[in-house]
Amino acid sequence: MLYEHLEDPLLYDGSQIEPAWALSELGIKGSSIITWIGPMDVKNIVDYEDVELEIRSEEVLHFIVEHFDEQPSSLRLAYHRQRILVMLLMEELMRTGVRTRREGDDLYIGSSKLTVSIATASVSSMKIHLGVNIHERGTPEDVDTIGLLDEKPELSADDIKGIAENVAMAYIHEIDSIEEDIAKTRIF
Repeated sequence: MLYEHLEDPLLYDGSQIEPAWALSELGIKGSSIITWIGPMDVKNIVDYEDVELEIRSEEVLHFIVEHFDEQPSSLRLAYHRQRILVMLLMEELMRTGVRTRREGDDLYIGSSKLTVSIATASVSSMKIHLGVNIHERGTPEDVDTIGLLDEKPELSADDIKGIAENVAMAYIHEIDSIEEDIAKTRIF
């Protein structure tokens, strides 16, 4: 699984959740996890429950994960992997002194929502988007939100990039570890 952090800000509008986005836009072929910091204004909403909602923020740490290892792809497996990613983020934030709680695929600080996330599947791949608010600025007024810097203002841009890399590498390790366990297990 490949990892790349994009240095230039990129607007997450939901199109990045489409199959083979990393290949068509970045030339990255195969299963990957791509991170970057940039704004979010979702126009292509995948979750039927969110169709009428505004999903936006001025500055977000984005994770886009794509897996090509199951054919046909599995929405159930995509959601399981999404939860692994969210839990790894929760662990990494705890190491940096940011205490969160998880409800399903979302992280909260107190009653304020820190993340947005979606998993989906196409004929060819499974995709996950996980967004972590950097600031509360630009989020919908009808949602109680918080950003990493609202909770811990001393975090630098390099600290946030480090969080992205640590979570991405932990995720890759977790997926590789599962594959190794599968390869060494006898089936009856």
